[in-house]
Amino acid sequence: MKLGMFYWNCGHHIAAWRHPDAVPNSGENMAHLIELAQLSERGLFDMFFMADSISFWRGSLEAMSRDSHVAWIEPFTLMGALAQHTEKLGLACTATSTYDQPFFLARRFASLDLVSGGRAAWNLVTTGSEHAGKSFGFDQHIEKSIRYRSAREFAHVVRGLWNSWGDGAFVFDQKEGQFFDPDKLQVLEHEGEFYRVRGPLHVPPSPQGEPVLIQAGASEAGRALAAESAEVVFGASQTLERAQEFYADVKSRLAAHGRAPDSLKIMPGLSVSVAETTEEAEAKWNELQDLIDPKTGLALLAERLHFDISDCDINGPLPEMPTEDMDGSRVELIYEMARRENMTIRDLYRHFGGTRGHKHITGSTVEVADFMEEWVAEKGCDGFNIMPPVFPAGLQDFVDLVVPELQRRGLFRTKYEGSTLRENLELPRPPWAAADLDGSAPVSANTKANA
Repeated sequence: MKLGMFYWNCGHHIAAWRHPDAVPNSGENMAHLIELAQLSERGLFDMFFMADSISFWRGSLEAMSRDSHVAWIEPFTLMGALAQHTEKLGLACTATSTYDQPFFLARRFASLDLVSGGRAAWNLVTTGSEHAGKSFGFDQHIEKSIRYRSAREFAHVVRGLWNSWGDGAFVFDQKEGQFFDPDKLQVLEHEGEFYRVRGPLHVPPSPQGEPVLIQAGASEAGRALAAESAEVVFGASQTLERAQEFYADVKSRLAAHGRAPDSLKIMPGLSVSVAETTEEAEAKWNELQDLIDPKTGLALLAERLHFDISDCDINGPLPEMPTEDMDGSRVELIYEMARRENMTIRDLYRHFGGTRGHKHITGSTVEVADFMEEWVAEKGCDGFNIMPPVFPAGLQDFVDLVVPELQRRGLFRTKYEGSTLRENLELPRPPWAAADLDGSAPVSANTKANA
């Protein structure tokens, strides 16, 4: 199975920063972040993954003042630093397509791929926060359907720029005085609905050809984008049945794009509280749960719902929301889980405060490994994006307890298979179909000059 290590300030539990084992200044502490990356590499994780937000605002200032996820090192900058302290660990981070430009983003990630020796990955998001637009001078956030349409075109342009240089383009012929072969330079000429971009990208190709493309989202638009562009999908399934449906659906869409099932890895988020015994694991988890501030938990749930629940009875059920007002698949999942498990608002905010909407398991080493083995064997996923509740202790527990058990069962590597992220994820370099979007195509520099 494939494993990502998902970093979040102090830990994924919303009260992690209050735990005695936490590093409260995690967002600025480079020594701590390097330690986490090196621990992830010791655990043979495929990648160190970091999410991002481009807006500070997401609720009331009072609630936010009680949450650690308010300030952190910009992920792309951090990945460049971690590249110098790791050797095989993939380096994946989030960047929005909605408030960026394809050429700038393509250049940044191609450069990270080069300096890391082929270990970079871009997590493509369209930015769901309704506050994001104001950070960039917009009165309102851009509509979801437009964000996804532009993201599809954005990814197409970025990949076209990443494919600017054909194999063997740089000949370095000192005797003849030729630095590169102009016939192997592909000049992208793109004119689309949202972007007009001329290549090429002036960054040399990396050992893995191009960065790995990651995407999240279970809506219809998200699944379509994943099938067309993504190589790793981070999901959020609460049940094996839901995970199997998502897995089968997204994998079945690949053939329409000329892709094989193994060209896409599905890795849902998994929060893990593990110890040698179930009782110890439960005690660890309950200690964290008891640290959740009700105001913070309620604000987090309201943010997930995109719906004001401040006047609701927290010991009662969620108020009904019209289906057409549900903004995205995550909101549907919340309502589905609340009905299935008869959860109150308090139950829900404690769940989301602990797991941020992802699947959670509390148990012994064997119980956690059993769970992971079942989901992979039953085609619910290809692996997991592990979300330690608190750093560094939660990651240390997983590396020391779960990884050896997975290795004992023959389910996880005992050493890295390759030196690039693409090799370790067993992903081929994907062909870039220039005409898939609108007929825009790379043109040989010599052909263009002659024309």
